[in-house]
Amino acid sequence: MEAERKEMSASIGLLILRLGIGGYLITHGWGKLQMMLAGGAEKFGDPIGLGSPLSLALVTASEFLCPLLIILGLATRLAAVPAVMSMSVAAFVIHAGDPWTMEAAAMAFFSGASKTWFSKEPALLYLIPFLSLVFTGGGKLSLDGLIAMRRNDEAQHDASEARQPRSIA
Repeated sequence: MEAERKEMSASIGLLILRLGIGGYLITHGWGKLQMMLAGGAEKFGDPIGLGSPLSLALVTASEFLCPLLIILGLATRLAAVPAVMSMSVAAFVIHAGDPWTMEAAAMAFFSGASKTWFSKEPALLYLIPFLSLVFTGGGKLSLDGLIAMRRNDEAQHDASEARQPRSIA
């Protein structure tokens, strides 16, 4: 009973994490989806040399489609991988020369040492929870959990039928 309670508590925590982090990232992906649909791919950056249209398509998938799957808890581990990759590129390629924290970026900006307030911190604050979901999955309160529960019920039903003595007629 205690183990079931702990598992349910963990699943509630994972649900909150999925809804929160997925919901926030999907707002970034929405803008990129609008850019892509409006034909603005050539205006998008190309941080790792794939070309602007492909870069925009990949980032749109990782920031809109993947968070949608994560919110639903469908293929959660797999859907979190592109988000981790996208945020890694944002933190370590796009913001490679920027400070680690927003505080350090603000201090540099207000002192005149930098013309921007950019830092690695926002990308890392997305990367860490998505990386956690790669390892934990979506929990019981997800479509993944529902699918696993149905498969388990079917397997138990099949095993129960296999144990039933068969009458020979």
